[in-house]
Amino acid sequence: MSYFFTFVDRIINICFVVTDFKNNFFLNMEEYSTVIKPKNKLFEVDFKEIWKYRDLFSMFVKRDIITQYKQTVLGPAWFFIQPAITTIMYMVVFGGIAGISTDSLPQPMFYLAGIVCWQYFSDCLNKTSSTFTANQGIFGKVYFPRLIVPLSTVTSNLVRTGIQFLLFVAVYIYYLINGVHVAPNAYILLLPLLFVMLAGLSLGFGIIISSMTTKYRDLSILFTFVVGLWMYATPVIYPLSAMSPKRQWIMALNPVTSILEAFKYGTMGVGTFSWAQLGYSFGFMVVLLGVGIVVFNKVQRSFMDTV
Repeated sequence: MSYFFTFVDRIINICFVVTDFKNNFFLNMEEYSTVIKPKNKLFEVDFKEIWKYRDLFSMFVKRDIITQYKQTVLGPAWFFIQPAITTIMYMVVFGGIAGISTDSLPQPMFYLAGIVCWQYFSDCLNKTSSTFTANQGIFGKVYFPRLIVPLSTVTSNLVRTGIQFLLFVAVYIYYLINGVHVAPNAYILLLPLLFVMLAGLSLGFGIIISSMTTKYRDLSILFTFVVGLWMYATPVIYPLSAMSPKRQWIMALNPVTSILEAFKYGTMGVGTFSWAQLGYSFGFMVVLLGVGIVVFNKVQRSFMDTV
């Protein structure tokens, strides 16, 4: 009989231990500041979690801006020197040797307008396309929303583009003072939207390519080459009006074309503006971002096994 009571007593003690463990486990769960849960939906962006890591986002933005020209002699002056040298080269090669039209505008003004927009798009595109491969070290050690990295890249490049835009404004004012006829209009108010669209397109393309390069590294080399050729299929160094109607229709399939044309039309009154084409670019951007988020969320679950 004593063995029976001893057995019952042990069973009761085990029940108390299990109950205490359960209570302490859930109590500790409530004390955790971050609980990592698996994502059940591919098309999902946790903006609350991204906002929680806003300090990390700011740190990445500052890092990208400061480290680009850190320990260089001229430092931030390269923000102005780079587009200025590119403009001079375009003036010599495309304006002087090739004799390409600039819609009766001064060549520095015309080329700078295209350079400011295209350089922002291409820089974002090239850097976001290496999100996984360039950050695999930190991704494998620390948890944070991976989408913060390409978002910070787009933001830091926007800051640099804002600085370069001041060079365009300075050239713009210079020619206005010297009596050059330019016709800015109400469509200049679309400039913030145009840069948002450039950011969305580069982000969408970038995270898709970045997700693919975790398995196929050759794509990063191929994509850099494609971006270089893409510029010549975009009205950066020439006006769209220089093309035949048939070629204009083909170039309109490029979602960046209508954005650059809207920028030139709003700021200088040249080029072509079409709500339909701009709407096409905006719709293309939305679909591209949706596909990019799905692919990005799928790859980020297991990319450490492949990079």
